[in-house]
Amino acid sequence: MNILIIEDEKPAARLLQRKVEKLGLQVNIMLHSVEEAIAWFQNNPHPDLIFLDIQLSDGLSFEIFEQIDIKSAVIFTTAYDEYALRAFKLNSIDYLLKPIDEEDLEIAVNKFKARTQSQNISLDFEAIKRMLVNPVEKEYKKRFSVKIGQQLKVISIDEVECFYSENKGTYIHTLDNRDYLIDSTLEVVEAEINPKEFYRVSRKFIIPLKAVKEIQVYSNSRLKIILPTYKDDEVIVARERVGDFKEWIG
Repeated sequence: MNILIIEDEKPAARLLQRKVEKLGLQVNIMLHSVEEAIAWFQNNPHPDLIFLDIQLSDGLSFEIFEQIDIKSAVIFTTAYDEYALRAFKLNSIDYLLKPIDEEDLEIAVNKFKARTQSQNISLDFEAIKRMLVNPVEKEYKKRFSVKIGQQLKVISIDEVECFYSENKGTYIHTLDNRDYLIDSTLEVVEAEINPKEFYRVSRKFIIPLKAVKEIQVYSNSRLKIILPTYKDDEVIVARERVGDFKEWIG
């Protein structure tokens, strides 16, 4: 059985090789770029199995399949997030999320062995590429319901000036300068809202980009955010988050 590893980084390729060979498979060749892989496939018989890194130094590895009609089985090795992985996990494909866990590797190899014994493997690389380039969009929360006395009030995400925690409670502060206690935590809220529109500047605050009125330089290499109506406490970007925050605001 011929095994090929196409991996961007040579140390990562050698590590994967050792793990694969511990499972009784012999890795015959290791490649590290799109250009190198295309040249190799043009002059060599195709292997039974390819361990394929999605992002190579000179482009996406799917460029290989645009020029070469690959018939090999493929196990992806990728750092893509879980939503993209869910999108392209088809019946004839498996994947390993980096850093590669040995137990996951063994499961993937056993899956390959079982399928090669029972059927021919057919892969639609164009479909997979489309799903990777345009991954499934996550549905983010559009509204929150809060209890006011015996009634429920619905607050649209567009009304939110910030989320904040105080005395073990989590609150929404709205653009009309009102505060509402919600039955959640900042951690849960952070996972439910669009990270392109909201950013957790500290352990206490999550703010939307549209509500940032002013950004001031603050002590200890931090930043202070001025919001339209919230004045109860200073909204400070934690020092370890400043670089990421600057990237977020563009």
